[in-house]
Amino acid sequence: MNFIDTADVYSDGLAEQITGEALRNLQVPRENVVVATKCYGPTGPGPNSRGASRLHVLQACKASLKRLQLDHIDLYQIHGFDSATPIEETLGALDTLVKHGHVRYVGVSNWAAWQIMKALGIAERHGLARVESLQAYYTLAGRDLEREIVPMLRSETVGLMVWSPLAGGLLSGKYGRDGEAADGRRAAFDFPPVDRSRAFDCIDAMRPLAERRGVSVAQIALAWLLHQKAVSSVIIGARRVDQLEDNIAASNVELTGEELDALDGVSALPPEYPGWMFERQSARATQLAEAGRRTLR
Repeated sequence: MNFIDTADVYSDGLAEQITGEALRNLQVPRENVVVATKCYGPTGPGPNSRGASRLHVLQACKASLKRLQLDHIDLYQIHGFDSATPIEETLGALDTLVKHGHVRYVGVSNWAAWQIMKALGIAERHGLARVESLQAYYTLAGRDLEREIVPMLRSETVGLMVWSPLAGGLLSGKYGRDGEAADGRRAAFDFPPVDRSRAFDCIDAMRPLAERRGVSVAQIALAWLLHQKAVSSVIIGARRVDQLEDNIAASNVELTGEELDALDGVSALPPEYPGWMFERQSARATQLAEAGRRTLR
């Protein structure tokens, strides 16, 4: 594990400060760790202390570097889409940070497919630093990304880092259909939104896979994500050491094709236009191609 993700709004900057102190105290060689952080959320009371304007992006990066005690940030991300600021302005600010050596690569978080595509087009047209990654919510019980965003990411070779891979702990297996659990974040903060019926169907399907291997349900949920071709990295946020160790062990879980198909089936998104039309037309094209091959033989 060498990727650390944080943001300037996490605990009002304290998360970045603790990260920087830990890296310094542990004397971790700078080239051995990838540090990512984000800006966009409010860091002060005024209108210029939020959003993705040139002023805020440049100031926020400077403040993050100071808290992290670093001379550069490996991946600097815009934490949300700012509808009040032209994308050209935001990309121009990020490009300045890259050119000055304060940032190595830039990314976004919680953007729609059309917004990322627009940013990619603008960056290419003006020779600006390209958006290299998206940080987004994606779980077995929340596969909305697959409608538009995942196909776009794979087409444009943009990386995907998953936040809340256990749906706020719901896919840990410790929650029952009644919503009760011994402990957990969802008891006090029910986020992100989840179709609970589908989520518990997924848990029911994952539990026998976990029991057969002697691992936790959480490891199966994380392993499913690690098997998805669009996923570059999964961001885990354990509260305890035993949770961290359990989550890390998911990287050793290999799911069979049959098991992946079963999990895909129980978690499948309901058909939605134009997806069902694409599927229908693709099936027809496949049938025609197969008929043509048989004729040639």
